[in-house]
Amino acid sequence: MKKKVIEIVNKEENLFYRTLQQGEFEIQKHLKNKGKVTGADAFYFYETYGFPLELTEEFLTESGYSMEDKASYIEAAKKHAEKSRTASAGKFKGGLAEHSTETTALHTVSHLLLAGLREVLGDHVHQQGSNITSERLRFDFNHDEKLTPEQIAEVEKYVNDAISSKAVTYISEMPKIEAKESNVEGNFWDKYPDIVKVYTIKDNKGKVWSREVCGGPHVEDTTNLGKFSIKKRTIFCCWS
Repeated sequence: MKKKVIEIVNKEENLFYRTLQQGEFEIQKHLKNKGKVTGADAFYFYETYGFPLELTEEFLTESGYSMEDKASYIEAAKKHAEKSRTASAGKFKGGLAEHSTETTALHTVSHLLLAGLREVLGDHVHQQGSNITSERLRFDFNHDEKLTPEQIAEVEKYVNDAISSKAVTYISEMPKIEAKESNVEGNFWDKYPDIVKVYTIKDNKGKVWSREVCGGPHVEDTTNLGKFSIKKRTIFCCWS
């Protein structure tokens, strides 16, 4: 465990230094072309390269410059937030673009996918976001290493085994606190009400393939879900 923590810290440290180097390079290039850096420019460095405002100001001071029109940083941040809200408008909870039969099926697959990732990679894996259409499933999750071909194959097998087992989706309600204490998988707990719905995907042999807090919708069983395959590291599709 200690070795794993040290590895993660070292990776984060290296990533931070790469961010600093990239940010400083971009600021230098910008100064060469424009001769100044405004607040809006600073937000661009932050949004695009992850370079914080404070470090931009520090770099400018050390280079003999000062930030112009600093207030435009806040204006740019507000415009960015508004664009993000507009882009996500109209989507259903859980990242569903709509509630068609195909999208609902892929939503159920997303539960099996998360369970498979946790089975193969470890219990530290949790959903960070998703986007589901009638044609494909995009699933974002936390993991500090790129999946190997072997791991991808294991995850695919887990999901396809669950599908071929003709597992049934069971729905129950319980207090949120009880769900957390029972180790029901879930993320974004603060967004759920005091009473939550738990979706359990279980086959007729009693094997639980997935047990997760969710708002639905889901298929009644996995009989017609087709074959699941991973096309890219964060893009997944289950139709063959």
